[in-house]
Amino acid sequence: MLNMQRLEIFVAVVEAGSFTGAAQTLGLTKAVVSFNIKQLEEKLGVSLLTRSTRQVAVTDAGERFYLRCLQLLQDAEQILDDVRSDHSGLSGILRITTTPEYGAKVVVPALSAFAALHPQLRIQHVSSSKNDDLIAGRFDVAIRLGQLADSTHHARLIDRFAIYPVASTEYLAAHHREAITGLAQLQEARWIAHSRLATPLSWQVLTPAGDNVLFRAANPPAIMADSAASLLAFARSGAGVALLPAWLVQEDIDASALTRLLPDHRFPTQGIYALYPNTRHVSEKVRTFIDFLQSRIDAGAAR
Repeated sequence: MLNMQRLEIFVAVVEAGSFTGAAQTLGLTKAVVSFNIKQLEEKLGVSLLTRSTRQVAVTDAGERFYLRCLQLLQDAEQILDDVRSDHSGLSGILRITTTPEYGAKVVVPALSAFAALHPQLRIQHVSSSKNDDLIAGRFDVAIRLGQLADSTHHARLIDRFAIYPVASTEYLAAHHREAITGLAQLQEARWIAHSRLATPLSWQVLTPAGDNVLFRAANPPAIMADSAASLLAFARSGAGVALLPAWLVQEDIDASALTRLLPDHRFPTQGIYALYPNTRHVSEKVRTFIDFLQSRIDAGAAR
């Protein structure tokens, strides 16, 4: 049987990149770390790490074993958390990742309220515009927006939102002599786009007549950025047209800082998903938080 502490030591070595760093993280001596790694490799009969004078590197077998260790340790932690929660409420750590914009607007306020209800639970929130790996990042939950790609993780749809093409009055006055009244004019616009999107930019659009047509921008994006906040800032400053979430731009539209273009056309509705690792045991803290977030979103929609 594998020693769980040795698995934790191995994970710490991989993440620190050295025996010394792992020893400092775990509060152990370098000799104890080295001994346990040696014992683990002898138990498995494979080399997990290659050593040099200053650092260690993971072998192919070690990389595969590292990912399995992360999953196993996460499962063990979830089981312990659930046993503790039966007696004293939710405890341990809830580690969650979101995009910066949706996180700040929706998820962080929900986490604050959730933390107040569960004072023994520690919250770790990571903002990232990248789709960080749940297992490697040790995340319990990831809130993802858009069209969900195929995934080995569990995914729960918690809401949907519209996306609007928007531009500033300054941009429209400087670049379009006539108002943008149709898709043909919108295709010729100066586009600002997320760097994750493929080019040429294209979307299925529902017209006022009820036709589903393929919209394709005539030119490559003039500006690309890696976050919705940057795209919004570019649009506000008159740099071009951006396709952005309604929840992000509605205040600017209401304040006339941005104009919603072709409001009688419908670009593809996007989803908001809670992703969590596909483990045999889903922890109580994960289930409870997702239910809590869902209830807040539903209550907000009802208002």
